[in-house]
Amino acid sequence: MKLHIQSMTCGGCARSVTAAVKEIDPVAVVEIDVPARTVTIQSSQPLERFTQALDSAGFPPKAVA
Repeated sequence: MKLHIQSMTCGGCARSVTAAVKEIDPVAVVEIDVPARTVTIQSSQPLERFTQALDSAGFPPKAVA
């Protein structure tokens, strides 16, 4: 799943996003592209769990088709 996070602007933001994802699924594969403001997550958990966690962490995501 790929998400766009408008508020992710730096490495610190990327670490916070990664931490929020890993809280839901510690074995998830997380790929972050800060310049594009996207995060790609490989996990068996449903997308909704990640969107809720990221929203709560202050990084509201939008799904990328």
